[in-house]
Amino acid sequence: MFSDAFAQLAKLIGNEFALARAELSEKAGQAGKAAAMMGAGAVIMIPALVMLLFAAAAALMHAGISDPLAYLIAGGGAAIVSLGLIAVGINRLSGDAMKPTATIQEIERDKAAAREMVR
Repeated sequence: MFSDAFAQLAKLIGNEFALARAELSEKAGQAGKAAAMMGAGAVIMIPALVMLLFAAAAALMHAGISDPLAYLIAGGGAAIVSLGLIAVGINRLSGDAMKPTATIQEIERDKAAAREMVR
């Protein structure tokens, strides 16, 4: 009975490792896709952002602000927005977002089942 319980436990552990590998592979694919989407969005947005910044600077110049200050204000605003977007992207790739939650839950269930088998 003891050897049967250990055999089942060994099989269970093997299954958990397979689940962990599959889930980590899925999370890595998710991270790759997220990075690719952020990169593609950044590349496509650059020309549009340049034109919008020139338009904002021109509007500030028409409002009576000096040319250098108008460009500085427009560029500073864009820098603040870009830092916010970068922070959101980094947050989505954080450890909590990439944690293999299904595997952790299964391991907790298996630990409980193993304790019951040993009793």
